[in-house]
Amino acid sequence: MAPKRQRQPHSAEFFGPQRDHWWNRDHLALIAARFGLESVRSALDVGCGVGHWGRLVATVLPDEATITGIDREPAWVRAASELATRSSLGDRFRYQEGIAEALEFADGGFDLVTCQTVLIHAVSPRAVIREMLRVCRPGGVILVAEPNNRASLLVDTSVNAGAPVEDLLERLRFALTCERGKAALGEGHNSIGDLLPGYLAEEGVENVQTFISDKTEALVPPYGSEGQALRAYTIKQAEEETWGWSREDARRFFTAGGGGEDEFDLAWGRRQEENRAAARALERGTFHTAGGTILYVIGGRKPTGAGPPARA
Repeated sequence: MAPKRQRQPHSAEFFGPQRDHWWNRDHLALIAARFGLESVRSALDVGCGVGHWGRLVATVLPDEATITGIDREPAWVRAASELATRSSLGDRFRYQEGIAEALEFADGGFDLVTCQTVLIHAVSPRAVIREMLRVCRPGGVILVAEPNNRASLLVDTSVNAGAPVEDLLERLRFALTCERGKAALGEGHNSIGDLLPGYLAEEGVENVQTFISDKTEALVPPYGSEGQALRAYTIKQAEEETWGWSREDARRFFTAGGGGEDEFDLAWGRRQEENRAAARALERGTFHTAGGTILYVIGGRKPTGAGPPARA
């Protein structure tokens, strides 16, 4: 009998070096100015993972601001704590286990409550938003960074430019079927960023503003330091035969979304052919793309006159 596959912590495939390059620092500073983050003294990073977003946000907050991170995975809490210590940031950061839908903090305890690519995995994004609002002080800022993940499927690369229309539609149909299946299984909505300004407004957030990261996933030979991280990630996907998700997860999502088992095998084979073609071009140094993506940063303020929202 084959050994049972060990469960990986959530989002393990997305916490590599390529994540360090999701944002241009000057653009994030501009967004911080627009949201008035200069008055923040305490921040909560919900679903912090290994701490990428919290450490980045800290660079646009006052030096005295402290950041608390929570995550449901003990492995990520340990890793985030170790990274903060190695970066001499231990006095500003602390991390603990926690659940986004039931935050173990008092009402109104933070000036800023934020998350990055967390609501795409939430069974009930509104429940998470309500908890974030509850622990935010009246007049404080709620800030979420979440994507539309399907948009990049129609971005050309040097490998797929000019592909038949039918091939592009098949790839999009596969991704949409998986996305709908993931949502049907209660494991989140991969393109929820489009809907979040409305959700925040409906939950009572005031002065909702929406921006898009001005950073793309560009790959242009000879790639450079940032490009090398993305290059390595793309080649790794081909080697491990993944496509954002593992084969097992993609099959679950695809069938839950209404796709057939035989149809999945054919579609998954095409995804791996695409991965291998991209990897070969990257290894030859001929692959290039502007790498357009949609990663929103959306936020607003908790009303000053209303009482705290009820716990979700």
